[in-house]
Amino acid sequence: MSNSFWLLRPPNILVAGGIVVLFLAVIYTYIGKVWSRYHRGWVCRANEPKRYWFEVAMYYLLGLGMIGFFLYKVHAFSN
Repeated sequence: MSNSFWLLRPPNILVAGGIVVLFLAVIYTYIGKVWSRYHRGWVCRANEPKRYWFEVAMYYLLGLGMIGFFLYKVHAFSN
């Protein structure tokens, strides 16, 4: 019998979280507002473009980093 929570086990949660963060980055790029963790609120592209693009880039890098770390953990030592 398969485990219905296989996606929540330790290496698989990285890919699921990475996909969610990449999805958020795409949505934030589209709407022009991003939730900033350190700024404690929403940052608009029209008002603060440098901070906005920095925050969006951090979301993209975090998502790609999580997926890359998942691939490293799963496939790095398989040979």
